[in-house]
Amino acid sequence: MIGQRDTVSGAHFAFTDRWGGVSAVPYEELNLGAAVDDDPDAVRTNRELAAKSLGLDADRVVWMNQVHGNDVMVVDRPWERPVPRVDAVVTAERGLALAVLTADCTPVLLADPVAGVVAAAHAGRPGMVAGVVPAALRAMMELGAEPSRIVARTGPAVCGRCYEVPEEMRAEVSAVEPAAYAETSWGTPAVDVTAGVHAQLDRLGVRDREQSPVCTRESGDHFSYRRDRTTGRLAGYVWLD
Repeated sequence: MIGQRDTVSGAHFAFTDRWGGVSAVPYEELNLGAAVDDDPDAVRTNRELAAKSLGLDADRVVWMNQVHGNDVMVVDRPWERPVPRVDAVVTAERGLALAVLTADCTPVLLADPVAGVVAAAHAGRPGMVAGVVPAALRAMMELGAEPSRIVARTGPAVCGRCYEVPEEMRAEVSAVEPAAYAETSWGTPAVDVTAGVHAQLDRLGVRDREQSPVCTRESGDHFSYRRDRTTGRLAGYVWLD
């Protein structure tokens, strides 16, 4: 259920895999996305199961209506309906968990345990190019975070060897972020979104970074939109004690 988890000075980071939930094919099992035509009751149960496994209250998890943009919102409680269209959320509220949904895009979790500020960002190709991660970092800094103290974790995502794109798209992306330039394992143009995210963080002074080794397209234990099209969503969670 929780494929990766670690804690740094009271900041918690976790990424799910696809197992341990109740969703039926093709969303089996732990689909946490509410906008993929899965049974809403199954998604609700899955979110409760994932929260319980992390020692969290499911009602104290902030989700996003992700749209591949660069809008960021600072929150101090779960949303009232409707959920805003944002791709990053930031909080200084301890015990409030922030969640990001993905199925190939790069989930980015950030924390400054000293300032007591955390952020979760959804960095697909458009969001990475638009600067959603730098935008989230700036919002953290407005709450007192310092890049030199920030701990960053990126979760399972499609790797540069598997994310094939047209040559024109690779050129457009790499013109903005050269580190995202890639080639597939079969020799065609590709984009490495996670490499682009880490390059952005590095330029902004975030040195404590770790990247999941999992490629979602290659892993049968993770959801992948590029591989399966109709599929579930993984989640990354970040929160402070």
